[in-house]
Amino acid sequence: MIDSRQLNLFVALAEDLHFARSADRLGIAPSVLSQQIKRLESDLGVRLLNRNKRAAITLTDAGNLFLVEAKVALRQIERADRIGRLAARGEAGHVALGYIGSAVATGLLPDTLKVFRVASPDVRMHILAMETPTQLERLADGAIDVGFMRPRAHYPDGVTAKVVQSEPLLIALPADSSLARVKAVKASQLRGMSFIAPQFNEAAGFAEDLARLGRVGGFDAQPEYRVNDFITAVSMASAGYGVALVPQSIREFAQPGVVFKPVSDFKDQVELAVAYRVREHSPCVRVFIETAMSYGGVAKRQGTYRTTR
Repeated sequence: MIDSRQLNLFVALAEDLHFARSADRLGIAPSVLSQQIKRLESDLGVRLLNRNKRAAITLTDAGNLFLVEAKVALRQIERADRIGRLAARGEAGHVALGYIGSAVATGLLPDTLKVFRVASPDVRMHILAMETPTQLERLADGAIDVGFMRPRAHYPDGVTAKVVQSEPLLIALPADSSLARVKAVKASQLRGMSFIAPQFNEAAGFAEDLARLGRVGGFDAQPEYRVNDFITAVSMASAGYGVALVPQSIREFAQPGVVFKPVSDFKDQVELAVAYRVREHSPCVRVFIETAMSYGGVAKRQGTYRTTR
């Protein structure tokens, strides 16, 4: 089996067509170079050089064909070596990322991607929008490597998360609502209103936030409309179907006909977390996680968002 050293020796000789010059350039004795070329020819079972004491060395037809392939092989070996070293440093590879919409609006997603791309341009990103419960399932089964999600009190075995941002909760109201004209609403003023809320088939997350809002206002806050995401909830609020308790960042996706108001006696905040598998062996995934942890609070839209550690 030929190796890269033999290929390098042959390519150098094929370029110089002179044993002494090539040997000097390679830092070896001419006799060693000659022996290596003869061994290569023996391994291949073909003569690569025309040797003539009274004439310059020339390549045989087989030698010319082999030279082309040898150069291609050396380039591939060099590339494999470079990619292997990049991968070892986490600068090459593949990262599958899940995210929720708020990760876009708060800057967590775009800022992390920008910093990571500059540092690791050879890493291929596969990015999928998905809600928190789905992200947890996909992390557990290995379909994604990292998730930008709402934190939970409990995670699947082998999965953990760290909070990197938090933001206030607001009430999305139809623009023609009587509460649209006030600076801030009180929780009790929301009694009797129809609530629109994302339903993720779990009691955690915004279901808990909505329940606490109701307790502050002295009523049972049960969703009348259950939707798949906050964008849909805001759209329905703008159309007059009810009101929605939403993260402040959702204002970035607001449509005409809806206004957002703080609740003066309800100061709960929601958090964004970076979730990942505890035993992650991929260097590039580990580097991406570290980047997200470091730059989770980089984008503070008009001073609104703060980083939590």
